[in-house]
Amino acid sequence: MFHAYPADTWLEAPKQSVPSSLSADEFKALFRGHPGGVAVVTADAGEGPVALTVSSVVSVSAEPPLLIFSVSALSSASEVLSRAETVVVHLLDAHDVRLAKFGATPGVDRFDQTHRWSALETGEAVYDDVRAWVRCAVINRMEVGTSTIVAVHALESRVMRDVQAGEPGDALVYHNRSWHRLGEHSKLRG
Repeated sequence: MFHAYPADTWLEAPKQSVPSSLSADEFKALFRGHPGGVAVVTADAGEGPVALTVSSVVSVSAEPPLLIFSVSALSSASEVLSRAETVVVHLLDAHDVRLAKFGATPGVDRFDQTHRWSALETGEAVYDDVRAWVRCAVINRMEVGTSTIVAVHALESRVMRDVQAGEPGDALVYHNRSWHRLGEHSKLRG
């Protein structure tokens, strides 16, 4: 069951004057050392599907099941994502690195059959053979700087390659402008 959330559920950030801030280059250098999980988001607002690779997916709540991600205003998918009522978030592992790179490549048709995909019964585009995907209803959007934070409610999911509790799996992360595989070799002991 989908729950509607009123638009005023976002907390308003206090409007204040900031005396100085990091430059864009300083901020990018700060986050180059902070890895992020990799996902591909698909959406369709009626004119055909779009897709983009993101490393900003965050689980917010299990009850209700909510997650967020951000979309840069520079992304070719941002206009469609500003209107789409649903999205599919594909949670990738190292076996999906080609799809992650494809979704991050500017100017390509992400549905040209380079990567197999199909439409769900509800119409959303879903890539085949990814580790997992979750179909979500958009519940809110918030413009922040040059990006939009999209909050979504998970409606249905499918896991093709499960990760057991406590095991490293074969996670795909983006770190310092490159793709990395987490696995048994990267698991820290005691």
